[in-house]
Amino acid sequence: MTNALARKALAELVGTAILVAAVIGSGIAAQRLSPTDVGLQLLENTAATAAALIAIILALGAVSGAHLNPVVTLVDRVLGGLTNGEATAYVLSQIVGGALGAVVANLMFDEAAVSWSTHQRATGAHLLGEVVATFGLVLVVFGVVRSGRAAAAPFAVAAYIAAAYWFTSSTSFANPAVTFARTMSNTFAGIAPSSAPGFVVAQLVGGGLGLACVLALYPGMATIAGDVVLPHRAEEDRV
Repeated sequence: MTNALARKALAELVGTAILVAAVIGSGIAAQRLSPTDVGLQLLENTAATAAALIAIILALGAVSGAHLNPVVTLVDRVLGGLTNGEATAYVLSQIVGGALGAVVANLMFDEAAVSWSTHQRATGAHLLGEVVATFGLVLVVFGVVRSGRAAAAPFAVAAYIAAAYWFTSSTSFANPAVTFARTMSNTFAGIAPSSAPGFVVAQLVGGGLGLACVLALYPGMATIAGDVVLPHRAEEDRV
């Protein structure tokens, strides 16, 4: 692994760890602060997650693009933004980072380092929610970049995730690494290990649909090493 790729992998590991710590930690805090109001718990969890996303993407985006999500990485690989080796390093770092974030969050609140969740979520409605959530996330991430508004990505992604917490039945996991990590905490943000595979499949389906939509809306554009390359206009269209 080159020094440059090692830095990118570290950024993905640290970023995903902080994201998961924010998701699980704020869920535990919300459950303790508002024990009788599930709606308020979700609102508190949403606010902390969205705020953390903005900060993490701003801090690490210049290093790795701050994917923090295997689906985003796989879509970027298909679009040519990463090599196979880079994509593999990203995904492994995200999974390891997510697991570390879950352990840290549990320990911060004096929970067992790992306590497998019993929160069953994998109904048909939840899986459809994950397809929708991941489709929208991919569309927002790559649509913002391909439209030349990359500087707005941290805020657009955080705004979308905050909204999707509420408008999807699954509360928008939209991330296989985060899904796996959340099986490790039997708290408000947890998901039972038996529910996780269905969520991951739904996320991959949503990511594929999102990719197809991005290609349809922004044809002839390629993402190379995190930068957007605009297509050359046909000779007859040039002035």
